[in-house]
Amino acid sequence: MESSDVPSTAPADRPARLAVGVVGAGRVGTTLGAALALAGHRVAAASAVSDASRRRAAERLPDAVVTTPQEVVAGAELVLLTVPDDALPELVNGLVATGVPVQGKLLVHTSGRYGVRVLEPALRAGALPLALHPVMTFTGRPDDLDRLAGISFGVTSPETLRPVAEALVVEMGGEPVWIPEERRTLYHAALAGGANHLVTLVAEAMDLLRAAGVGDPAQMLGPLLGAALDNGLRLGMNGLTGPVSRGDAGTVAGHIAELEKVSAESARAYVAMARLTADRALAAGLLRPEDAARLLEVLADS
Repeated sequence: MESSDVPSTAPADRPARLAVGVVGAGRVGTTLGAALALAGHRVAAASAVSDASRRRAAERLPDAVVTTPQEVVAGAELVLLTVPDDALPELVNGLVATGVPVQGKLLVHTSGRYGVRVLEPALRAGALPLALHPVMTFTGRPDDLDRLAGISFGVTSPETLRPVAEALVVEMGGEPVWIPEERRTLYHAALAGGANHLVTLVAEAMDLLRAAGVGDPAQMLGPLLGAALDNGLRLGMNGLTGPVSRGDAGTVAGHIAELEKVSAESARAYVAMARLTADRALAAGLLRPEDAARLLEVLADS
């Protein structure tokens, strides 16, 4: 179906299968485009700038014509805007400024940071705005598509479009989770803090183990960190173990002293996390006040 044949009607009145356009054929855009194709939609066009994104589009979206963002939007009924967060406002404003037809089209961005307010210029031009953020990290490998099965999507939309947003997530294999517009940044901060900082903590632990003479840090850490993650997800702070939870101020002081010999940055990070851990353990009733006082004294001296 060409864009000129698409009536400007509500999504519920349209044919079930849609012509999809992908603006930004990166890891996320090509993965979601491929998922929508598996669900029976037709990925008609994609925009790609780098050689890597062109290769991804050719591999994952073989029926899509690679063209300009304006042409992608013009020929689609459902448009995925899968560009970096900082580029999204400029992209939306630019598309509207060029006069590309958006009336009656589903305009979907995948940014965790933004809700639908960032799409306001397109909304005023008649677009139907949705924010669908897949809570997953994508590597560009072939198994990215498999990772969509059962994951959460942070969904924000006008209330009238909520059923459409949730149906699209289900079609892609995900589970929709409603995030109010005003909580979007907090939601994204929680995800970024958990996932991104986890990678840093793991890499840091592996480096320190290598410095301690361990030949295969990943093999040593894998079972321990897997169990710790499982405990945290199932039990929250009640899954905490280790010297902070026991109030072992002397052990913590020894850790800090040794870390300072290796890396001042590592020591500062350890102290910051130990303070937060002690505060949360005290609030959860896992740490006695007198033990917490000794710990916090050690951490303050550091």
